[in-house]
Formats: sequence, structure tokens, C-alpha cells
Amino acid sequence: MLNKLSFFLLIIFILSLFLIVYKSKTLSAEKPNVTVVLKGLNSEYWELMAAGARKGFQDFGINGKVIAPSDGASVEEQDRFLERVLMESPDSLIIAPIYPDYISSALEDFVEQDIPVILLDTDVSWEDKTSYVGTDNVALGRIAGALLGSQLQPGNEVAILGVDTNSPVASDRIKGAKISLQSVGIEIVAEGVDVFLEPLQVKEDLKTILDEHPNLQGIIATNDELALTAFHTIEDLGYKMPVIGADGINEMIELIEEEKLPGTVAQNPYDMGYLSVEAVMKVLNGKNVSRNIDSGIDIIIKGNAKQRFEFQERVRR
Repeated sequence: MLNKLSFFLLIIFILSLFLIVYKSKTLSAEKPNVTVVLKGLNSEYWELMAAGARKGFQDFGINGKVIAPSDGASVEEQDRFLERVLMESPDSLIIAPIYPDYISSALEDFVEQDIPVILLDTDVSWEDKTSYVGTDNVALGRIAGALLGSQLQPGNEVAILGVDTNSPVASDRIKGAKISLQSVGIEIVAEGVDVFLEPLQVKEDLKTILDEHPNLQGIIATNDELALTAFHTIEDLGYKMPVIGADGINEMIELIEEEKLPGTVAQNPYDMGYLSVEAVMKVLNGKNVSRNIDSGIDIIIKGNAKQRFEFQERVRR
């Protein structure tokens, strides 16, 4: 009797295990496959964006993966990624294009195969995109300019750092910053420094600006890495002035918490990643999404710096 019972229980166990495996595979097969191609994963900014996308995969039941060029912002490698991704025939592609004008032609192949394309972080003037998820960079520049202007007086001299001839992001931020600074009578006496220059070259260029404009009272940079280089340079030279950046990376936030800097402007890369996956799920379910999904802009100051720092540390783990 015991042997028969044991045999019966064994059969039930095997059947249950089979059903669980079968159901798991069936559910997995029903999940849409989505690939996210970023510009890189070698900085905190992109790590946060990847974390947001992965949270979206989890929340919306998506088989997703995040990939990026191993050597940073390489157009050629991102193109190779696109060729490989296209061969895999995902249900949707999310991509942060490195150089919009160059890469948009490769994206047409996805559209021809009825694969919706969501643009992330960097917009493209491309009629076949499903949506763009990211920041209004002119608005970000205006907020950054207003934040710097709040630390100064009319007639004060400032410099704007950050030029990228291959992307509209930096130029849009500079445009917005100028609007805010000029509206309150702040004089922009220097504008330059390529965003892709090495830190040592940025330091040399900033020293030149300071030699030519010894009365400089503030600096605004189009990203936090430039802002940090500028801060450490002026600190080494014995200057003290507000430096405003953009992105909201943790090293910048730490300086705000220590009251060495007044604040920074954050793009919310985590939210960008999450919102792009949410948009994909809506599209795959036959719903309409906006052509432009604004991921928002936050001002980080002493009062909210610690909370922001802790959140970003937690989601990157």
C-alpha cells in the first residue's frame, strides 16, 4: 500500500513539475522582446538609465535587454549593434542615438520590418520614430541659467562651457541658458570648451578664460562632468564661484550636500529608461503614445540632495 502511494505521489509530482515548466515557458514565450541600445554604460548617467529600463521590464512583463558600445560613444559599434538586433527581430527597439543624422538611416530597416522604434535621451528629426522619451534641453538650459542667475547680480560675468557640434543637446542647453541669463542682465563673456575634451584640456581652456576674464563670477556647464572639472579647476586656482551643471550625478550631489556648490539640474535618466519601456508596452498593446514624452527636470539643492543621492545609489545596485 505504501509503495503504491509513493508511486502515485511521484507521478503527481512529475506531472506538477511538467505543468510548471510548461506554463513558465508559455508565459515567457508570450512576453514581448525589447532591446535597449544606449550610447554607453561607462558612466553613472547611463547606469541609471539602464536601471530604469530594467525596472520597466520587470513591471511590464517584458523580455528585455540593455546593450551599449563597450568603448563608449562609438557610432560604428552602435551600428553593428543595430545590425545584430535587427537579425534578432525584437518586438520593439529603444535607442539613444549617438549622432542622430548618421544613425537614423539604419533605423529605417526596423521600420520596414514593422518594428516600432522609441528614441531615448537624444531626439532625431525623423518622421518614422514612434516616440521620443527624454528632456526638453532648451527648457533644461533655461532652468540651469535661472539657477545660476539666482546666485548673481546684474552685470556679473559668467562663462558657458560645453559645445558639441555633432549633437543638438549641448547647443539647445546653451540656447536656453542664454535666454535666462540675459533676461536678468548677466553678461556672458566666454562660451566654449568641447564636451568631448579630456579633463586636462578642459582645465587649460578654463585657465585661459579666467586669465582673459579675471572678474568671472559664475560658470554654467552643459553636463555635470564638465561642471565637476570646472569646479575642481577653479578650486585649485583659488577661485570661489557658483558652478551649475546638468545631469544630477552623485559626485555633483555630494558637493551640493557639502554646500560647496549651490545646485544642479537633473534630467532624470532613471525615469527616461522606465518611461521608454512603458511607452513600448502601450504601443505593443495597440495604444497611442505621444510623439514626445517629457521625462521632466529636477533642481537639486541642499534640501533634497541627500534624498536624491540615496535613491540613485539604491537603484544602481
